[in-house]
Amino acid sequence: MAFEPTSRYAGLKTATVPSPDGRGGTREVTYVLRRFVLPPPASPALARHTVVQGDRLDTITARYLGDPLQFWRICDAESAMDPFELTAEPGRTLVVPVPQPAQALQPLPRE
Repeated sequence: MAFEPTSRYAGLKTATVPSPDGRGGTREVTYVLRRFVLPPPASPALARHTVVQGDRLDTITARYLGDPLQFWRICDAESAMDPFELTAEPGRTLVVPVPQPAQALQPLPRE
């Protein structure tokens, strides 16, 4: 499974699981293992954007980061599970983080 280098899934480990194929057989399904997100304070701000009526996350991201597909970086900085909630209310201030390399963050080892 290959992802673009700018994808939030770039560099993450994958696993496979057998799954019914709908014809009485099975097929291997590949999936991405869990992606750990840094807490918001760990992402330095490039800019702050105040949402206005009609704003969309992709256009905000294109404006500040030059790539509308990087909207997930703002979602991570805002700890948002639903990207649409970020632009639903005009007046909200969004943190546009300084882009960090997309990488898999490993959980801390248990002691």
